Amino acid sequence: MSSPVPIAVAMSGGVDSSTVAALLRREGERVVGLTLQLWDQTRLAGRHGIPEQPKAGRCCSLDDVYDARRVAEHLGIPYYVVNQQERFERDVVRPFVSEYLAGRTPIPCSLCNDHLKFDQLLLTARSIGAERIATGHYAINEFDPARGRWILKRPVDRAKDQTYFLFGLKQEQLARTLFPLGRMTKPEVRELARVAGLALAEKPDSQEICFIPGGDYKSFITAYLEEQGETLPDSAGELVTAGGEKMGRHEGIHGFTIGQRKGLGVTSPNPLYVLQIDPATNRVTLGADAELATRNLRAGRLNWISISELTGPMRVQVKIRHRHEPAWATIEPEGDDAVMATFEEPQRAVTPGQSAVFYDGDEVVGGGWIV
Repeated sequence: MSSPVPIAVAMSGGVDSSTVAALLRREGERVVGLTLQLWDQTRLAGRHGIPEQPKAGRCCSLDDVYDARRVAEHLGIPYYVVNQQERFERDVVRPFVSEYLAGRTPIPCSLCNDHLKFDQLLLTARSIGAERIATGHYAINEFDPARGRWILKRPVDRAKDQTYFLFGLKQEQLARTLFPLGRMTKPEVRELARVAGLALAEKPDSQEICFIPGGDYKSFITAYLEEQGETLPDSAGELVTAGGEKMGRHEGIHGFTIGQRKGLGVTSPNPLYVLQIDPATNRVTLGADAELATRNLRAGRLNWISISELTGPMRVQVKIRHRHEPAWATIEPEGDDAVMATFEEPQRAVTPGQSAVFYDGDEVVGGGWIV
């Protein structure tokens, strides 16, 4: 039975969120479309090689807002655009820049989920009388009465699994969120969009970070700081081997990430990779691919989902990148808000600033930020 209380659908202008709106509408739910306006795509255009015109395939563009509005009109549902550019800059863009300048590799999509899509969006939904939101994320969310907790699970379509970016969701957020696509495959979603008569049924998925044109984060950081009237910090330093042998110099640690191979600024008869970035000395350590393997990681700023806390060792699968196949490890508490994970097999390129997400089968146990 449908609820008289409306459901707010987070509409990004893509096929997934549009299909969610159509699906709920077909089921007789009262639906309101909400789009968060997060970033001016023309901002920084022309600075340091940033294109004058936004490239297709980036989410949250003006074209996406237009597409979302068109879908709302087609479905006959109310639609609102909520300007959150100031908060997005404060909670996502600024931390992104700061993390790179500190020699870490951030995940802006997780920050956006934590601070905006499942925080501010819920507040906005409530202000218009909606108690729940629905999104186009591929994940499963259900309540377990035995544990008295909301449980986040990996979706049917593993190729579209987005739980890695959702580990920061709190119980109160999960309780008010619907993921209608969790038990569907992407081809099934597109077919539903066609049946619903959505003009964007064949629209390609967005592939880029919404505020990074062409994925060139170094140019973005330079252009952003220039716009803010700030200078790029001098973090030039040495390129060294694991044994401390000098191989050359670099212009700034923000230009590197763990596991990077290209653009190192040195030549070698054998392939070299970034093994370590030391912000205290500005040293970047290079070495062979085999030297990237490690059995341990430490993660902090934790959030637990399927359990209320970690009280002792727990065997889980740990995912350290979005495209990483979860690997078996034992996690143990370390201090008030950190865990140490020990892998059963060495893992390649554990990267500070990325997330470590813990799985028990399909369930997301929780996660944290690699330090």
